Amino acid sequence: MQWLRCGYRIRRSIKLDRSREQKLRSQHPAILLGFREAILSWNSRRRVKTREETMDEGVVVGAPMGHEAMCSNGGAVDEPRRPPTSRAGKGAAGGELMDVEAYAALYTGRTKVARLLFIAERCGNEAMQLEALRMAHDEIKKGEDSHLHREVTAKIGGRLGPRYALDQSWADTVDRRAEVRKEKLENELNGYKTNLIKESIRMGYNDLADFFYDHGQLGDALKNYVRTRDYCTTSKHLIHMCLSVILVSIELGQFMHVSNYASKAEQTPEQLDLVTHSKLRCAAGLAYLETKKYKLAARKFLETGPELGNNYTDMIAPQDVAIYGGLCALASFDRTELKNKVIDNINFRNFLELVPEVRELINDFYASRYASCLEYLEKLKPNLLLDIHLHDHVETLYTEIRHKAIIQYTHPFISVDLHMMAGAFKTNVAGLEKELKALITDNQIQARIDSHNKILYARHADQRNATFQRALQTGVEFERDVRAVLVRANLIKQESILKAAKKP
Repeated sequence: MQWLRCGYRIRRSIKLDRSREQKLRSQHPAILLGFREAILSWNSRRRVKTREETMDEGVVVGAPMGHEAMCSNGGAVDEPRRPPTSRAGKGAAGGELMDVEAYAALYTGRTKVARLLFIAERCGNEAMQLEALRMAHDEIKKGEDSHLHREVTAKIGGRLGPRYALDQSWADTVDRRAEVRKEKLENELNGYKTNLIKESIRMGYNDLADFFYDHGQLGDALKNYVRTRDYCTTSKHLIHMCLSVILVSIELGQFMHVSNYASKAEQTPEQLDLVTHSKLRCAAGLAYLETKKYKLAARKFLETGPELGNNYTDMIAPQDVAIYGGLCALASFDRTELKNKVIDNINFRNFLELVPEVRELINDFYASRYASCLEYLEKLKPNLLLDIHLHDHVETLYTEIRHKAIIQYTHPFISVDLHMMAGAFKTNVAGLEKELKALITDNQIQARIDSHNKILYARHADQRNATFQRALQTGVEFERDVRAVLVRANLIKQESILKAAKKP
């Protein structure tokens, strides 16, 4: 850089006049351009050096300049634009750490406890596990399930202090009170059966089922809810029975009962109110999701009305409707269905507003911004693996969504550069080539791969040849039909057709 500075000094000392400077610029433009760049660079370094020397205590000392220079008040110098991130911290699996308290606040009753225990079992993070167990313990103490209390305190193992140890006196009190209550309900039910009052018998079975459900005896609760069916006298009673059976069946994992009783409730003579209709749609969607019928599950969740609100938090939250419905639709719908039934669905849009990540990834998928869509999916994955209903289907749904994205990307082109395609999907060429091979083998993509040049060539059908073949086939069929008509006409003309004998 010394020779540049010397040139700068020489230029100033000579004091070229305008005509001589223009002549020099025309003869040696590169020299003056180098002088100018050197001067600007030197002045810039002097300003940076002066700023570093006069920095106050609020600036991080020794921080690298450029994109990484940060001020203590949160300001940034030349901070590059980064994609939005969740408010939570990093989880053990490298994704975002779930806010357990906010998540649990979406649910009530036994479903809340079951989801917290599932998180504690699957999260792999001790802090999150203890937080989930602590909240589950507090929720259980509000009810009367002493067996579940013993189970949770055993999992805590004294790690949360004496307050969250086994409360034997509380458990014994609950058990004694339960025995008294059970005996009273059974005696009342026997009295109702003696009097042969159908409504009283139905209420007796219903109260006994509620008692078993509150105490965690789900098998006995299901039996008693089903027994109320023979004593239902109105459509309202039948719908209540179906919803109760559905709730217990979901906790037991018996999704065949869920589908059957959801259908029975929809077949009642009276028109269902909007809240009940939405509840049944959610229940049917969960049943289809469990059996991996993702397209049917998506349709049920998409038919759920905004009237659901927080009226079914003992089974599902509105955010779950958006996540389950959105992912199942992406994995199973084509572009037309995705546009008409998801993006343009005003009712489902209300659910998507509760989970902006799902809304954005659906829009990105439809707009062919596959890298952004897959990035959103990866951010959601750690939390979805902690969902009690969705965890077994995450990998399958993600694979289907990725394959659909690859198929849609390759469809319009005759040839595709695998390097560019790998960049669009943020993967390496070897992995992408492996995925393409699997799709070509399954006949989902009509193409062939040039492994040497890393180019995918589409195998588009010869439309002209196919048209000629269809025309020839149509001619052959027409000739066959005409011959058959002529044969029949000649048979009729020669009276060679045997008439069926008349029945006496």
